[in-house]
Amino acid sequence: MSLADLRKDYTLAGLAEKDLARDPFRQFEKWFQEAEAAKLAEPNAMTLATASPDGRPSARTVLLKGLDGRGFVFYSNYESRKGRELTLNARVALVFPWIALERQVLIEGTVTKVAREESAAYFHSRPRASQLGAWVAQQSSVIPGRATLEEAMKALEKKHAGAEIPLPPNWGGYRVAPETIEFWQGRRSRLHDRLRYRRDQEGGWLVERLSP
Repeated sequence: MSLADLRKDYTLAGLAEKDLARDPFRQFEKWFQEAEAAKLAEPNAMTLATASPDGRPSARTVLLKGLDGRGFVFYSNYESRKGRELTLNARVALVFPWIALERQVLIEGTVTKVAREESAAYFHSRPRASQLGAWVAQQSSVIPGRATLEEAMKALEKKHAGAEIPLPPNWGGYRVAPETIEFWQGRRSRLHDRLRYRRDQEGGWLVERLSP
């Protein structure tokens, strides 16, 4: 194991309060566009952390598929481990790790399912193979082997040949409504810039600087 990365200093940029957009969603869009311009691999990849009611955490990478003033949208199987945990505990955290830019965005909030019509519109925008895959995958369940998936895929291809594939009843979108959004910019000597937007009692946003 090389320890070179452990000695790295962060020198690309800084983040000052005066440079922030007043709205955290606009600030996120600005940074996201810069991540795209830098040609980062899958800049919409985010770590989603959930927890069971008794506090057992779990995390995985999912893809951001929508963003507006209501929150951050991703899609999944409702019967997966994360789906089951979200049913019982709607509090989540998201992390966008834009390491090449020495940045990350950390979001905490609550999740709700998106409208069924919205899920259907996104589902039918996906490649046909991905639509079939949503029916095949009984996410997080134990299966005998790879052949189980491949055989189910072939059967569904035959069943839906030449027809529209319906939205699975156990598949759809989630929207994370943020309570806090933190923008983290690496700085020299580990004195990183951490600026956090936090909802106030009137529904607006306060900006706070956190110690690194």
